[in-house]
Amino acid sequence: MDKHKTAELIRQIPGSGAVIIDEPMSRHTSFRVGGPADVFVRPETIRSAVDVIKACRENGIPAIVIGNGTNLIIRDGGIRAAVIQLADNVSGYEVYGEVISAEAGILISKLSRIALERGLTGLEFAEGIPGTLGGAVTMNAGAYDGEMSMVVSRTEYLRPDGSICILDNEQHQFGKRSSIIQADGGVVLKTAVRLRKGDKKEIKEKMDDFNARRREKQPLDMPSAGSIFKRPEGYYAGKLVQDCGLRGYRIGGAEVSALHCGFIVNTGNASAGDVISLIEHIRDAVYRKFEVMLETEVKIIGED
Repeated sequence: MDKHKTAELIRQIPGSGAVIIDEPMSRHTSFRVGGPADVFVRPETIRSAVDVIKACRENGIPAIVIGNGTNLIIRDGGIRAAVIQLADNVSGYEVYGEVISAEAGILISKLSRIALERGLTGLEFAEGIPGTLGGAVTMNAGAYDGEMSMVVSRTEYLRPDGSICILDNEQHQFGKRSSIIQADGGVVLKTAVRLRKGDKKEIKEKMDDFNARRREKQPLDMPSAGSIFKRPEGYYAGKLVQDCGLRGYRIGGAEVSALHCGFIVNTGNASAGDVISLIEHIRDAVYRKFEVMLETEVKIIGED
């Protein structure tokens, strides 16, 4: 891939927005690690995002779509592709009674606060989740007493073949941190969530309670990607890590959080290599002691 020709091609697309060569991906992930993307694009609209993705596919250009970079580790060698970000650049929304329809880039936490302002209940669990709506729908994100499958009513997404598909209700085929969109390799463009009328005071109290619990139990003051591992059946990943004596264990600038052993944090100068090495060390230690193979919940992409 010729990154200069790719950038020029994308810049010719109306609404392509910022098109940057060799953009450090450490600026766009919550872990604050990752090498450069050959080409980094922030389209101005959902329509232009679709056009950029299609142009890449039609011209044989590798393309990767990311959201807010909160469930993502990019290796230190970076990405030999066009990285297309759908975040606050495509985050419009509309409210119709008890339904909120929003573009993929809106933060799911912001959506929960919009629901609060309108006295709508059902999204309280999303307050404090740092990812975008698109990512949350794709992986059926959830916390505490809720998950996206409980509120999503319709999604418009781009399929790998370039066609746009609309899903209603059970057609999403939500599973534990999964959906048909994820299985299909699709890209969420817009989603509608159906909520219920509720009491504003009760909604806010619930959101405040969830936030207080997060602050107490999670290292929110340090760069991380949230829970590193999926919950293995019959166990808690963080407890397995703790019982291996790995609380505070460090490789380079990456450390198992002293507050919550299910988190790895960047203490300030971690490389992606440090984080990935620590992940593998944890997986080996847990398997040796408990014969449980931990699976990562975060996505790891790029070159070493």
